[in-house]
Amino acid sequence: MSSPREFSPERLATYLRETLPELKGTMQLQRIGGGQSNPTFFVTFAHGPQLVLRKQPPGTLLKSAHAVDREYRILRALQPTEVPVPNALFFCDDREVIGTPFYVMERLQGRVLSNYALPEIAPAERRRYLVALAETLARLHAVDWNAAGLADYGKPGNFFARQINRWTGQWQASKTAENDDINRLIEWLPAHIPQGDETTIAHGDYRLGNVMFHPTEPRIIAVLDWELSTLGHPLADAAYSSLPWLTEPDVFEGLRGLDLAELCLPSQHEYLAAYHACSGRTTHVEPFHHAFSLFRFAVILEGISARVRAGNAAAENAQAVGQLSVRFARYAAEIIATHG
Repeated sequence: MSSPREFSPERLATYLRETLPELKGTMQLQRIGGGQSNPTFFVTFAHGPQLVLRKQPPGTLLKSAHAVDREYRILRALQPTEVPVPNALFFCDDREVIGTPFYVMERLQGRVLSNYALPEIAPAERRRYLVALAETLARLHAVDWNAAGLADYGKPGNFFARQINRWTGQWQASKTAENDDINRLIEWLPAHIPQGDETTIAHGDYRLGNVMFHPTEPRIIAVLDWELSTLGHPLADAAYSSLPWLTEPDVFEGLRGLDLAELCLPSQHEYLAAYHACSGRTTHVEPFHHAFSLFRFAVILEGISARVRAGNAAAENAQAVGQLSVRFARYAAEIIATHG
């Protein structure tokens, strides 16, 4: 049995056997790498279903961050819809078990592909994978959030103004140094919010690395990592999911500078066209939406740097990732300099 430092695996094993009586025998824990936020583990017993556990990180956390209770709630709400999600089994808010709240879901067998260039996929198939990514997002945005019991999951309307204010506050709370690009964005974004408003379920971190594909087909079997989900504007999700076309390969495996045609990959315009065709939406992603998404991600990355300083970062490469905040702010500043 592996032994994560921040909690007792023995205490967890006892709790899980009591909660899910079909679990028998010795428990094995495997930490899943790659995430920067809520620590995630594969949980396997000698007998019984294979599980995944998601928990809050230890230590002092920013207000509203690492909301595993919201993750559990949205998974349960989406279970009967056309949006593919893992089967969430239960939520535990008893900190005596492993020190933080957590939830458990069934483990699915599939592929998580983080690189938008899709080097592991045959060239002729690559476009279908990214189209599936766009169309699954459109299906999420089509869910009736009232009927799903999510009327209080966020505040409908005025999404961008509220989010700019929120992430400005997060920047002030977690910044490790001043950044002129961030300061310009804080001034520019509120003055350039597009007219018109709509509300859907917004994933908040929708990207290739947060979906699971079928083991052999270009079909998404699960949308993962719902920590930042809320009621929001659909074009925030659409713009965010298309950011890799704006970043270089050394920045979270972006596509900027690559020969997309030679690689049999769609352009950013073609990816967003697939989303709009599936959604039937008449409003389209504008430079504002990309600048906002880059600004927001820059603040998130700065938060990772803050957790490194506090000693409770969730991933080993958190310090390097946090330093990328400066580059994302620069990408956004380039957009507003061109379109401002």
